[in-house]
Amino acid sequence: MAFQAIGLTVTSRGKFVARLYRRRQEEPGHKAAPSSWITRHQALWSRVLAPVRPLDAPRGRATDRDSSWPLPRDLTSARRARRLVTAQLDDWGLRDLTDTAELLVSELVTNALCHTRGPLRLNLQARDSRLRCEVEDTDPTGPVRRVVDADAEGGRGIDLLDLLAEAWGSTRTATGKTMWFQLPAKASSPEASPAFD
Repeated sequence: MAFQAIGLTVTSRGKFVARLYRRRQEEPGHKAAPSSWITRHQALWSRVLAPVRPLDAPRGRATDRDSSWPLPRDLTSARRARRLVTAQLDDWGLRDLTDTAELLVSELVTNALCHTRGPLRLNLQARDSRLRCEVEDTDPTGPVRRVVDADAEGGRGIDLLDLLAEAWGSTRTATGKTMWFQLPAKASSPEASPAFD
């Protein structure tokens, strides 16, 4: 079936696209595009995904302000996350935040295990007298507040974040989302803590 478009009569859509592509290549000042479809899309995706690392890949060792750990998808991950947080806060001299941070990290990891699929990652950052805890997962869907009965065993995670965290939120990422919370932090020992300037 022939049709008229932009002054060209063509018998198929493929020929039409090819002619438009050739015409664009002949325009003055036009840069030559990579030769094949695969090359063009590989270049595009390499730019888009260059900063993205798999959540289950190691992210280097802890610095004096940042720590990050991949978490396995099993029932022991919440316990492992609590232990990692306790040890790191002890190293940073932020023992006063241990109970609150443990509870909230445990809640975020448990929710990620229950409501998402794929790998998880726990990140801790101590900056500007703030502790930021993050749990990354591969599901872009944000948290949903539920109305629960007094006898319900779950469904109070957002209420805990509202009550105990200075700030919290959910941020979409290229690989899913990051649930985070922030706590005000002061070094618990008089000597200078490496976590702060």
